[in-house]
Amino acid sequence: MKVFRYLGISLFLAGLAFFTASMFMSKHELNAELVQKIVSKPAQTPIVVATLADMYGKEYSSNLAFIGDLRAHLFAAKNQLDEVAKTPPEGVSEWDIRLSDYDIDSHTFALTKATTKGLLREQGGWLLFLSFGLATLGALIYILPELRHKAGIKNNGIFQNAATNRGWIGIAVGTYLIAFYVFLYWYPYYITSWTILVDPLSRALNGGDASQWFLYGILYCLAMIVMGIRMAIKYRHNRYQLVRTASVVFFQLAFAFFIPEILASLNQPTMDLKSAWPLDYTFYYDYRIDKTVGQGADLGFAKLGTLMFIWGVALTFVIVPLFTYYYGKRWYCSWVCGCGGLAETLGDPYRQLSDKSVKSWQIERYLINGVLVFAVVMTAMVLYTYMSGKSNILFLDSYKLKSWYGFFVGAAFSGVVGTGFYPLMGNRTWCRFGCPLAAAMGIVQRFKSRFRITTNGGQCISCGNCSTYCEMGIDVRSYAQKGQDIVRASCVGCGVCSAVCPRGVLRLENASEDIEHRATTLRGLHIADGKVSLID
Repeated sequence: MKVFRYLGISLFLAGLAFFTASMFMSKHELNAELVQKIVSKPAQTPIVVATLADMYGKEYSSNLAFIGDLRAHLFAAKNQLDEVAKTPPEGVSEWDIRLSDYDIDSHTFALTKATTKGLLREQGGWLLFLSFGLATLGALIYILPELRHKAGIKNNGIFQNAATNRGWIGIAVGTYLIAFYVFLYWYPYYITSWTILVDPLSRALNGGDASQWFLYGILYCLAMIVMGIRMAIKYRHNRYQLVRTASVVFFQLAFAFFIPEILASLNQPTMDLKSAWPLDYTFYYDYRIDKTVGQGADLGFAKLGTLMFIWGVALTFVIVPLFTYYYGKRWYCSWVCGCGGLAETLGDPYRQLSDKSVKSWQIERYLINGVLVFAVVMTAMVLYTYMSGKSNILFLDSYKLKSWYGFFVGAAFSGVVGTGFYPLMGNRTWCRFGCPLAAAMGIVQRFKSRFRITTNGGQCISCGNCSTYCEMGIDVRSYAQKGQDIVRASCVGCGVCSAVCPRGVLRLENASEDIEHRATTLRGLHIADGKVSLID
């Protein structure tokens, strides 16, 4: 058994090492033709081409050197264009002349990727296998031997393991994940080498080269598949866990990845069909509306894009509230959502790290509902600007709100903290403290939903497993000891508390007929409606 473990971890680390090293394996050489092709605005092209002239024909031995030189030249071009824009030629807008910071980042990514040569271009297939292939193979070799053990959850030594108790391994994993998300969101031009590795996959699915988001989608899906297998092995004695794990993996692969990629290859509007506002906070942005409403294939009664937009609105305001009323948040957070899916698969080893303190619960309530209010106000401002052309209401500016939300919530919170902090704060940090859709569903679940976790206090032995493994930081044991139903806004209905309970104290229910009057007989006691009496 140990041999397989050592072999698996060795192969995984080798694959991770090749993947990380490939980030720096590129050589670059720039020419004027590429610059003219990528910098497409006529008012910008002559100055940018001239400013970059001393880079042409020069070979750079690393992407770090190339990117540093390229950005210095692009910012020099920006300064020149800003001067020209002060007195623009007749018939030319100053915004057609100015080179924005976004333009510089976009051109840096495109030029860095287009100029790449050397081993990455020549041996990309082998590098893809040595990175993705070895890491996946190693992970499976490490995981699959668990099938030899008897079914049932075994968490022996989980709080003595440096990987699962905020030890040095956990800190190292968290640091790597945080660094990855920082590059992904704010410095994508440094990971163009990784996008080159998956270019063949991208061309096969959508007909174009890979962006950093395609790379992210591949890694996201691969992580969920591999760790989903681990979940299935670990919880193979529990049908509920097997079905919901299969569900979240399916929805991520089909609805969030393959269907959008196939639609893109057909030049049709795309969207993640399972992502509802306000989790999908860009749904009502002007560019999203313009690219969907009235766009795409004509189906006779409506355009495909229009139907997608209607579906998105219905999902948010009809389907989500209705399903949450009947089934609680669990139908989405634990069965459909991609964020929840990654948390339940990749993040499962860290679920015990969620803070169960009252202070943490107080922070959670204010923070997650604050994000919901932020999302509502920002979206209302964006729609107001779209319909009126005005961006200001009192002291609020829609463009600034959109930028702040995208940076602080859309990137820093949901990505860097939400996933990067798995080994530090548990696997549901984003879902618990930041997700605005979870906050909205939580309000329905707390006050109107038929879902709750019922408890049989007479059988509770206070082992604490349920509280320990609650990823949402709920002290489940305290409810079980009192025989109280658990109706908390934060509960995502993952069911792990029930799965780890050795006495069957907890049961997930949707207001079944006996939910208010369920009685249990235990050692001569009759327990019903929270009252205990002796059986005659």
